[in-house]
Amino acid sequence: MRVVVQRVSEASVTIGGRVRDRIGPGLLVLAGFETTDGPEDLDWMTGKLVRLRIFGDEKGLMNRSVVEVGGEIMVISQFTLHASTKKGNRPSFIQAARPEVAIPLYEAFLERLEEALGRRVARGEFGADMKVGLVNDGPVTIIIDSKRRE
Repeated sequence: MRVVVQRVSEASVTIGGRVRDRIGPGLLVLAGFETTDGPEDLDWMTGKLVRLRIFGDEKGLMNRSVVEVGGEIMVISQFTLHASTKKGNRPSFIQAARPEVAIPLYEAFLERLEEALGRRVARGEFGADMKVGLVNDGPVTIIIDSKRRE
């Protein structure tokens, strides 16, 4: 499982010209699932995200988590995070999980995050053509891969 995490002042996702969901200050998480992902990847990533200390404390240091600052989370599915560009100019997505595997992983990930956060997590729609708007705060952008935990 691979995610791109952005600390945002606000974010929204629009589908078919209508705003589907939006958040204020918090984390925008672009999440890609691969064929070998399982429950342990979801659990590890959930813990990592809710404890990730990238929000400022009273001294302005990145020392607080999204939970500590009462921030929100939005998760957008993005299979392109598993693109391989090793050969040619057209990316290969062979590592990305097919929808029959990825959709249950995505839904389980949302449930785990909601449980850990203690409230609803905003989301896009799996497989939809989405327009994601955001104001990156910092900017702070971090890539996390559950297969590279060391």
